[in-house]
Amino acid sequence: MQDKLDRIIEARMKLKVRFEEKIKLSPSISDDRPLGKGPINRHGMPQTPVGQTLTEKWPVLDLGYHPTVELKNWRLKIDGAVENPVTLNWEDFMALPQTDDVSDFHCVTTWSKLDMPWRGVSFLDLAALVTPKSNATHVMCYGYDTYTTNLSIEEALKSDVLLVHTVYDEPLAKEHGGPVRMITPQLYAWKGSKWIKRIEFMDKNQKGFWEERGYSNTAYPWRNDRYS
Repeated sequence: MQDKLDRIIEARMKLKVRFEEKIKLSPSISDDRPLGKGPINRHGMPQTPVGQTLTEKWPVLDLGYHPTVELKNWRLKIDGAVENPVTLNWEDFMALPQTDDVSDFHCVTTWSKLDMPWRGVSFLDLAALVTPKSNATHVMCYGYDTYTTNLSIEEALKSDVLLVHTVYDEPLAKEHGGPVRMITPQLYAWKGSKWIKRIEFMDKNQKGFWEERGYSNTAYPWRNDRYS
C-alpha cells in the first residue's frame, strides 16, 4: 500500500509540473478584471461572483432522478486517454489519500453558498493514479443518473476539485449526489457531476448534458460565463 501511495505522490508532482502554467493562466485565478464583489477569496477573486446571491440553504437541483447507489455496488471507472485505466470500488476509493478542504459553491441559477467543509479524494490524485496520456486535454464526467459534463484538464487538476463523500462532517446526502459527487469551486457547480460513476479522459473537447443545451463549455463564475 505504501508503494502505491508513493507512486501516486510522484505522479501527482509530475502532473502539477505538466499543467502548472495552464492552471496559473486560468481565468478564475488570473483574471485581472473579475466581475464580482466582496473580500478576496482563497484563489484571488471577489468572494461573490457577478449575478450571485449568498444563501445559507443548499438548494437541490438535478435531472429529477435521485439514484440509489449502495456502497457495496458503487464503482468509479476512470478510463479513456490514460496509461492505466482503473475501476475503483468503495474500499479502493477510501484507501486513497483523503483531502479535507473548505471552498465555496456557485450555482448557475444565481445562488452561492460559502465556506463548505468537504472531505474526499482530489481529482489530482485520481489523475495521478491513471496517468493521462500526452494528448489528453479534457475530461467527461458521468453520473449514475445519466448526467454528463465536460471540463478541461487544467480546471479538473486544481487543488480544490474533489470527489467528495462527506460535507459538514456527515456523509454526503443522496439528494446532493451521495455517496460521491465532484465539486468544482472555481467553476459553476454544474461542472461537478452528482452520483459520479465514471471519468473519461479525452483528446478533444466534447459537450455534456447542459453544454448541449446551451450552457457554457467553460463556466467561469467571475466572467458571468453561463451560456454559450
